[in-house]
Amino acid sequence: MAVPETLRKLLTAAGPSGYEQAPAAVFREAAGAFAEVTHDSVGSTVARVPGTGDGRSVAIVGHIDEIGLIVHHIDDDGYLWFTGVGGWDPVILVGQRVEIATRDGLVLGVVGKKPIHLLKTEEDRRKAPELKGLHIDIGAKDGDDARSRVRIGDVAVIGGEPFEMPNGRIVSRSMDNRLGCFVALETARLVAEAGGAPGDVYGAAVAQEEITFAGARTTAFTLRPDVAIAVDVTFATDAPGLDEKELGRHRFGSGPVIGRGSTLDPAVFELLHETAEKEGIPFTVAASARATGTDADAIHFAAGGIPTGVVSIPLRYMHSPVEMVELEDVENTARLLAAFAQALKPDSDFRR
Repeated sequence: MAVPETLRKLLTAAGPSGYEQAPAAVFREAAGAFAEVTHDSVGSTVARVPGTGDGRSVAIVGHIDEIGLIVHHIDDDGYLWFTGVGGWDPVILVGQRVEIATRDGLVLGVVGKKPIHLLKTEEDRRKAPELKGLHIDIGAKDGDDARSRVRIGDVAVIGGEPFEMPNGRIVSRSMDNRLGCFVALETARLVAEAGGAPGDVYGAAVAQEEITFAGARTTAFTLRPDVAIAVDVTFATDAPGLDEKELGRHRFGSGPVIGRGSTLDPAVFELLHETAEKEGIPFTVAASARATGTDADAIHFAAGGIPTGVVSIPLRYMHSPVEMVELEDVENTARLLAAFAQALKPDSDFRR
């Protein structure tokens, strides 16, 4: 199964939290073919498919940002020192090629550390690297050379193109959470192609989930939809070392993962569950006792309170440059949410 072109463009557009302009532009261009598109000063974009009647409005929300790096010091030898934008396992970064976004275009670099051969003790060799011990080398001859090309506050992402694997699986960085944005886009497109839903359907690509939930907060406040679904990724539990007794059973090919828990609306969950069964879409259920770790944590108590659900896509190797997904799960997630939007009735009551 080939990577859809819009998804490929989303995955390859660099956009760490707070610097999402490039992937947001991809989202807006694609959405403009079938929806009314707006965007705001935080960096979030909304594609609106008008309702056919007076039904309940629903926002399908994915976050457009990805984790990245930000330069905070350039030393006199020309090396760049950085910190993470979002949550990093420093082990992932060692030896990676990076692309730094500057005012003059991309600057290429590599992440380096002291070679293991030069570490003095066995204990030092066994220690996991820390971010403060890593640097970016852009091939500069000295500090002035480096500072002429890169400024403090420039951000970077790991380089590399998506690639296809057998069994309909693809690998890329930034799937967390360009997949959610792609699903929001596809949901809106499917609804538009079907002639609309009873109420407005918003496909939203919101900013800054990895650091502040800012885009989810402001977009929920602006739209005030009757219902919201946060679309994100979750851990595919068919990877080695994961405990299904702890995480639940969410394997590749098992379809979207419907969230159920304390902060999630029970009526929204039941309608998602019923819709999946009616449409013959495979799915699993994940329980959360408190926070979900998704934009739903900001949306559900925005404005006067918004009935909120979470639907997730199983993903391997999260927060790495080799995140892997099965495209059929992505397709089924969009199908579920389009059917859910069309199943919302004008008299749907979400009061508890």
